[in-house]
Amino acid sequence: MIPPILRLDVTGAPTAWIPWQEAVVLYVKERVTWTAGNIIYRVRGGISRLTGQQSHLELSSIIACKGKVVRHKYDLIPPLNNRELFHRDHYICLYCMGAFRDSQLTRDHIIPRCQGGDDSWTNVVTACRSCNQKKDGRTPEEAGMTLLAVPYVPNYAEWLVLKNRRILEDQMEFLKTRFRRHGERLSFS
Repeated sequence: MIPPILRLDVTGAPTAWIPWQEAVVLYVKERVTWTAGNIIYRVRGGISRLTGQQSHLELSSIIACKGKVVRHKYDLIPPLNNRELFHRDHYICLYCMGAFRDSQLTRDHIIPRCQGGDDSWTNVVTACRSCNQKKDGRTPEEAGMTLLAVPYVPNYAEWLVLKNRRILEDQMEFLKTRFRRHGERLSFS
């Protein structure tokens, strides 16, 4: 299975993960302005009647494309879901520091929704079922529990990493250059 290709805009800002078929279309339409990373796939086309040679296309793991990229409303704040939340928190309960499988984890609202807390990256953390039940509809302080890390909103490059489980080394190195500095990300107390 061919891993997704990292698509960038012409300035080098990451925009999306795309399948190799979509990348082929961009290459053929001459929308790819520059590439980075390694060649990850070679596509063979038909044989030319004029030259007798078979056409081929080499796909890079990172491609920058010209043209307007449609920006989604979540460009500034990536959409929140449990899959990326658990990955952000490294599958660790941020109350007991236990490591768990995703089926054993829950989304905990630091300020509970019943107390007016919102469903946002900065108000939710990963919690095991036991800690979430113990905390119930209370804040960590009210429940006598310590929150062991400060939640953060991932930037778009960080969110792309959280979203994809098959990132190639060259793609990860490229995206890491766009991460926030250590002090701005999740830090354990």
